[in-house]
Amino acid sequence: MTEPLARTPLFDFHVALGARVVPFAGWEMPVQYSGIIEEHVAVRKAAGLFDVSHMGEARIRGRDAAAFLDHLMTNEMSSIKPGSARYTIMCQPDGGCVDDLIVYRISENEFFICLNASNAAKDIAWMQSHIGTHQVEVLDECKAWAQLALQGPLAEKILSLATDLPLASIKRFQFLIGTVAGASECIVSRTGYTGSAGFEIYLPAKQATHVAQKLIELGKPLGLLPVGLGARDSLRLEAGYPLYGHEISEKISPIQAGLGWTVKLNKGDFIGRDALQKQTSEGTASKVIHFTLNDRRIARQGTPILSGDAVVGEVLSGTFSPILNKPIGSALVQSSTNPANLAVDIRGTRIPLQIAVAPFVK
Repeated sequence: MTEPLARTPLFDFHVALGARVVPFAGWEMPVQYSGIIEEHVAVRKAAGLFDVSHMGEARIRGRDAAAFLDHLMTNEMSSIKPGSARYTIMCQPDGGCVDDLIVYRISENEFFICLNASNAAKDIAWMQSHIGTHQVEVLDECKAWAQLALQGPLAEKILSLATDLPLASIKRFQFLIGTVAGASECIVSRTGYTGSAGFEIYLPAKQATHVAQKLIELGKPLGLLPVGLGARDSLRLEAGYPLYGHEISEKISPIQAGLGWTVKLNKGDFIGRDALQKQTSEGTASKVIHFTLNDRRIARQGTPILSGDAVVGEVLSGTFSPILNKPIGSALVQSSTNPANLAVDIRGTRIPLQIAVAPFVK
């Protein structure tokens, strides 16, 4: 018997706006409202509002909180200053990814973590299972929070109409805690998953609908649109951001994924360090690349990558870029292959890959 799909606190809000709702990572989520391309362009030129309340949240607190997180994460957690956040990977001993996360330092001995939706329960169980002798507690706060992302060049202007927080003072990967549209104790961070400027707002779940409605009301005259998962995916791929289960997974390490900058081998021991050090020094059998196609057809996940007649990899993500007006994608390929000779076969048509450097759009 399959588990019933979960709903975010904003489900009725999506229905009222005419969203097309689809299953995603165990949730009923809006894939689009007015249309994926229109929503995508709104984020690049004005602003978009996303419901990302399916994402998970955990709180780590205690005397050893920083040391505990340094033991779990590839990036250095103890050097984060309160009021700042850091992107990191949590790895298995073999270097495969448990998840990628954003860690926020609330105070000296307290951290707040954003977890991927499909991994939240697994991540929390993983962290709890590795407490060992650390004086720390791992709290599951997934049900307490909703999360909105307000992204685009006009995001700050729109959000300033709903809060007295000094938004201009929040630098990239920093945050403030305050009131937004009447909801108190919101975490407002200069982070996002689109490549455009903007904010992610963690807020009490019971306040989510009121805040979302207020932001839509304030932002509509400035071109703000509600945005679904369809445009969220094309935006993040244009920005070159990985998606768990695609560019990173239990079988694709941060080194293979080109995320070696998140791996601080010199900070001391952490789970996966030995495997990642070996990959760094010896190389990996396969690696993640990015590409465009000079064609209208999209190479979807799982499409084989060919070098001559040999299959040397497969597509991890593929979509259409409304800004470049062409298909873009990522793939996992054998490291020994010549990138100049790669192609995909889409329904019998062989299309050469044009190797690209992410981000596709700056």
